Formats: sequence, structure tokens, C-alpha cells
Amino acid sequence: EQLPTLIAAARVMGFAGLNITYPCKQAVIPLLDALSDEARAMGAVNTVVFKDGQAIGHNTDGSGWAWGFQRALPDADLGCVVLLGSGGAGSAIAHALMRLGVKQLRIVDVDPARAQALADALNALYGDRAEGVADIATALQGATGLVHATPTGMTKLPGLPLPADLIVPTLWVSEVVYFPLETELLKVARARGCRVVDGGTMAVGQAVGAFEHFTGLQADPQRMEAHFRRLIAQRD
Repeated sequence: EQLPTLIAAARVMGFAGLNITYPCKQAVIPLLDALSDEARAMGAVNTVVFKDGQAIGHNTDGSGWAWGFQRALPDADLGCVVLLGSGGAGSAIAHALMRLGVKQLRIVDVDPARAQALADALNALYGDRAEGVADIATALQGATGLVHATPTGMTKLPGLPLPADLIVPTLWVSEVVYFPLETELLKVARARGCRVVDGGTMAVGQAVGAFEHFTGLQADPQRMEAHFRRLIAQRD
């Protein structure tokens, strides 16, 4: 409810920009003057830049996730990937997966219509490789990887986003939650022998892009990641 006031106040106070997070990545769009091509395609904004009197929406979630994922699992099998969650972060990651060359993307959401709508939008842009699947157990049959893109597992929303017995060693598992860095999903996945990517890699990757939008300067990803990990360790 306070989002319009916050955007207006940031303009007046002379902010260079804002990071936008759950649950405002889609709600912020009507409040902006323009969108980057990537943000428009994804239907979500995580970075707002104030420039020349305009509020411009960008999205660095997809590129940030891909940056971290490729660093952590450069040889990951992208034959059949399940994406759990099709909100702002999930939508951005779905586009990134398609650009990375995933052969089959199965999207699961508490709102099956939203999952199918995202799949339809992806297929229109990248070819017929995505589908909405109503049931997570069905979606995971024969899958090579799982990306978790819902708030479940956050400190304020603890727990597993899917039944533990569906997590099998043949899956790689990528998490977007980073408070805590070691979520219940990652604990179970590690214990079952899965290769995993924690949410910190995406947090740093999107911040690299946001920093460059805000400042016009080139970021130092290694320095940013080391700083992020120190802050998380201190918080924990």
C-alpha cells in the first residue's frame, strides 16, 4: 500500500535508484515511466533507476541468477529443469534458463494458471520448450534439475517447499532464498547427495547488475561476493 509513496519520496529525496524485492516486483511496474526490454519481457522489476526525471525499471534477477549458477555448476545438465515458483524471481529465472538453452522447462506454481501463462510467454519468445505442470511430483519425474523460486524457507517462512522424498541424488538444486543461506531445502538436498547452489550467488549476481545501473561504474564481483558472505556470516 505504501509503494507509490515510497517511489515518490525516493524521487524527491534524490535517490539514484532502488532495489525492489518480494512482494513488490510486479506491483511497482505501473508506478514507473519506462521499462528496459528485459524487465518488460519478464513482467517484473527488481531495480529502479531515477534518471533525467524518469523512473526506469530494470531486472537483474535473471542475469544475476545465471551468473551465479554458471559459476557454481558450469556443467549442469539442462535437459529437463523444474522451476518451482513463477512470481517475479521465478519469471526472471525462467527467461534466464531459456537463454541458457534448457531443453525442457516445467513450471509449477500454487496458481497453475500463472505457471501456464509464464510458459506460454516463454514459448512465444524462445520456442516451444516450456510447460506449466500442476503437480510437483509429476513435474520432477525424469528431471535433471530443480530451481526453487518461492519465499518458502526464508527465516520468516521456514520449511520445505516440496516433500523431502521427491529430492533425489540425480537432481541439482538451485535456491533463491539467502536468509538463511543454508535453507531446509539445501540441507535435505546436500544430505541426499545433490549438487546445490545457494541463494547467495543470485543475490550477488543481481547486485552486480544493479550497482552498474545505479553508478555507471564496472562492479568487482569477487569483492562484492566476499563482502556479502562476510555480512551473512555476521548475521548468522
